[in-house]
Parts: sequence; C-alpha cells; structure tokens
Amino acid sequence: MTTARSPARSATRPAPTDAPARKARPARESRQRILAAIREAAIEEFSLHGLRGTSTQAIAERAGLTKPQLHYYITGKEELYAELLDSVMMAWKIEFAPPGLTEPADILAHYIRQKLDHAFDQPTVSRIFTREILDGGHNLGRYWPNARVWVEQEVAIINGWIARGLMRPMNAHLLLMHIWAMTQHHADFALQVREMYSHSHQGAPLDREAVANDLIPFVLRGCGLIKD
Repeated sequence: MTTARSPARSATRPAPTDAPARKARPARESRQRILAAIREAAIEEFSLHGLRGTSTQAIAERAGLTKPQLHYYITGKEELYAELLDSVMMAWKIEFAPPGLTEPADILAHYIRQKLDHAFDQPTVSRIFTREILDGGHNLGRYWPNARVWVEQEVAIINGWIARGLMRPMNAHLLLMHIWAMTQHHADFALQVREMYSHSHQGAPLDREAVANDLIPFVLRGCGLIKD
C-alpha cells in the first residue's frame, strides 16, 4: 500500500538543483584558497631566487602541494612569474596627479606616500622586480614601453611646474628616481633597515608614518616647495 507524501516534508525538501549549487560553491572557494597559496609561495620563492633559481618543486612544497597537484593549477613557473611581474608593474602605475590635487607639493606628497605604502605592504612582491633587475632584466622587455610612457607623463607634469616657476629647476627624471630609491629601499633593504633602526631604538620597528613625516618634507624642501 502506498501513502501520500506529507506536504510539510515535501516543502522542506530542497529543489534538485540546490545540491549542485551547494557543492560548486565550496569547490570554487577551495580552488581560490589553493591558487592564493600558490601565489604566495611563488612570491616568496621568486623574490628570494628569481626565475632561474626557483623550481616548481620549491613552489609546490611551500604551498603545501605535491608537484603534480601544482601543475593541475598552473602550466609552469614562467606563466606564474609573468603574472607576478604584471602585478608589480600595475601596482607601481600610481596615478601621479589624481583628481582633486592641483598643488605640486600635494601631488608629490601623495606620490611619495603611495610608493612607501607599496614598499611596506608588499615588500616581497617588490623584491621580485629587484631580483629580475639583478638577474639582467631579461623578462622585462615588454614592460619598458609602457613604463617609459608613464614616466614621461610624470616628467612632463614636473617640467610644467618648473616652467611656471612653481618649483626649483631640476632634472625631473632624476627627481623621480631619487623618490623610487628612497621609498623602494624599505622593501629591498628591509632587513638592513630593521637591523640598523631597531637596534638603536630598543627593538621598535620602523613606523611608516615616521618615514613619511621625514621623507616628504625632505623632498619638498629640496624642490623648493616648502621653506624653513
């Protein structure tokens, strides 16, 4: 004998399409976690050893995967390295003169602060670029054309300020390079900064605000944008 299905029980039963949706979501989340772990492992390995010195085995071990598991998610280390170089270059494409800022002192202060934030927040990513330069920059050929365009746009703005008498005459290219050197130092030479500064300050880490509050006036004063 058959019995009629209880309406209450039928109402609570999930629709047939619900189960695949529930399964797909954790699968996507798990995949994203694994890809994030691979990316972080690759950043560490490439920043320490460069492309040539990094093996997929080392990336896999750092990410907690076997080598076959790693290659399920990536084709090879070259593809991953190119992706990370892309992210470095895009992170460095800071809008030099964002809307709302018109004064040279405000624009340069904003630029310096953004560069410092990148050095403090993503030091290992930054060091991938430095390692690539030290290895000869063979993988940067396709990045230089865009980078030159960005820099020339910034140089044109600075030269415009100089022409209008808003800041002291100087070589705009060298000014930008000096800013890169002083901000990038906190990523590339973080160990040296930590050892030299913390040893003299009872182990206290160097605060980025302290750096910004010292570096920004230093640059602006040299540009003739603030006076003592």
